[in-house]
Order: sequence, then structure tokens, then C-alpha cells
Amino acid sequence: MDDQTILKHIQDLVDEEHQLMEQHTQGELASHEHERMQALEVSLDQCWDLLRQRRARRHAGLNPEDAQERDPKTVEHYLQ
Repeated sequence: MDDQTILKHIQDLVDEEHQLMEQHTQGELASHEHERMQALEVSLDQCWDLLRQRRARRHAGLNPEDAQERDPKTVEHYLQ
């Protein structure tokens, strides 16, 4: 997956998240949609992590294609 594809996927996830947030503010969010919002947050963190890995590898003169998506437990426990 190249950087542009990752960025497109991030944008799609953000769009979906914004739609669900809008429904939430209107009080129209079902319990399964709350779960979806949590899943979106994890997916976004994984995508951003992958993109950062690719950029760091490229900057270091390494192959960005060797970057791999990390599991949710790893990306969710990063210090901000």
C-alpha cells in the first residue's frame, strides 16, 4: 500500500467518524455505532502509524514497503 492509498483510507475513515459524531450530537447513535466509532479510532491510529513508519524508513534510506501495520494493542499504548 503506498502513501496516497493510506491517506485516502485515512480520509475515508475520518469522513465516517465525522458522520457518526454528527449522529451522536443529534442523539441518534445506536450502541453498535458507538462500537464502530471506537474501531474507527483504532484503525486511524494504525493507519497514521503505518504512514509514519513509511516516512521514517524513506527518510532513513530504507524501503518504505517494508513497513507493516502494527496490532491495535501496540498503537493504542503509544505515549502522546
